[in-house]
Amino acid sequence: MTKQISRRRQSVKPAAHSGEPTHGPLTAEELQLAVRNHSMPLEALREATTPPGLHYVLTHFDIPFIDADSWHLRIGGAVQRAVEINLRALRRDPTISIPVTLECAGNGRSLLHPRPLSQPWRLEGVGTAEWTGVPLAYLLAQAGVDEDAVEVVFTGADAGIQGGVRQTYARSLPIKEAMRPDVVLAYEMNGRELPPQHGYPLRLVVPGWYGMASVKWLESIQVLTHPFEGFQQSVAYRYQKDADDAGTPVSRIKVRSLMIPPGIPDFFTRSRVLSAGPVMLTGRAWSGEGSVVRVEVGIDGKWVTAHLGHPAGPFAWCEWTLPWVADRGEHELACRATDATGSTQPLEQVWNYQGMGNNVVQRVKVSVE
Repeated sequence: MTKQISRRRQSVKPAAHSGEPTHGPLTAEELQLAVRNHSMPLEALREATTPPGLHYVLTHFDIPFIDADSWHLRIGGAVQRAVEINLRALRRDPTISIPVTLECAGNGRSLLHPRPLSQPWRLEGVGTAEWTGVPLAYLLAQAGVDEDAVEVVFTGADAGIQGGVRQTYARSLPIKEAMRPDVVLAYEMNGRELPPQHGYPLRLVVPGWYGMASVKWLESIQVLTHPFEGFQQSVAYRYQKDADDAGTPVSRIKVRSLMIPPGIPDFFTRSRVLSAGPVMLTGRAWSGEGSVVRVEVGIDGKWVTAHLGHPAGPFAWCEWTLPWVADRGEHELACRATDATGSTQPLEQVWNYQGMGNNVVQRVKVSVE
């Protein structure tokens, strides 16, 4: 059972790291995290669906290697009938397939100053896949959720220590979110069984929410009549002003757009070089709050509206394009998206203690020959 932590008894300081934010170079611990996890190369934005090997990965502890033949999922708590089901039986239940853009809540963390110490994402902690599995609402209906239920807790098989607390990774959803028809218990990614790093044999996928909600290597689902206070819920993944701020919880993905850097890169600096003449600038945009309604591309500070394509689904990214005639010299390109709620990406960094939800505008410097 996951150890639960009350915010009244546990400092929020060690939520995502073990020290104060820094202005210094990357630490050995950050580099170690960067090697274990990986981001999506921006050139993979060409594909509407990200191959599993290019999709971003964040693993908090160790990847569990699970024998699917002996694995089973337990559903209990505030339900009328406890359920225990194996993978073979799950595959006989009704299925849905849904394209979903998942993004790490810490994406953009390493761009902040001072830099919060944790996984040092730049901009590429994202990916879009088609997830196939059983609707969570179907299984909860089979169990019969009690009327006084308020949250549903999902616990994975990955265990470790964070903030000095021994734990298995666990997160909760409000009952209203858990009963959405598009929340899926996925056993396939892009039409094939889940790879180990993506949660084999079963994971949760919560469309529209940052990736921390989509618990991998799922082992149990518990329906609660009170709010869940586990570490990953009440201490980690919160927007905080400082270490002493209780903060507010991270939930839905903020609006963002990314551009495929044009031209070719320098091996070490990744600076871009391209030839003068017509160039088609292209990228993807998404939001967990609503559809993207506009993408603007900045060329040396002048903003032009790009053409928007159609997303594969309500929670999948959409393509944007803009033709540009590149003149010789040095240029700065940028892109910013606006969603249906009116939210637009900020031009400047918005700092917070854990480095969460940094959706600042991407800027790409290019040299045109």
